[in-house]
Amino acid sequence: MVDALLPAIDTLQSNADLQKAAEAARQGLAATIPLIARKGRASYLGERSRGHADPGAASASLILECLAGDDASTS
Repeated sequence: MVDALLPAIDTLQSNADLQKAAEAARQGLAATIPLIARKGRASYLGERSRGHADPGAASASLILECLAGDDASTS
């Protein structure tokens, strides 16, 4: 979740709108795909977790997209 939330918070603190924060969260989510999970349930997969988005980051990104409105998912 932190991988998506931190970029979104940083964007909001720079006086950007919620849609830009949702985009920052999507970028944070995308950055989790090449990583190997070290914490949480996905950590049991080890190397097999590489290539998959972090579920917590995906849910945090989705929440921000919903808060930003319908236009956030199409931009």
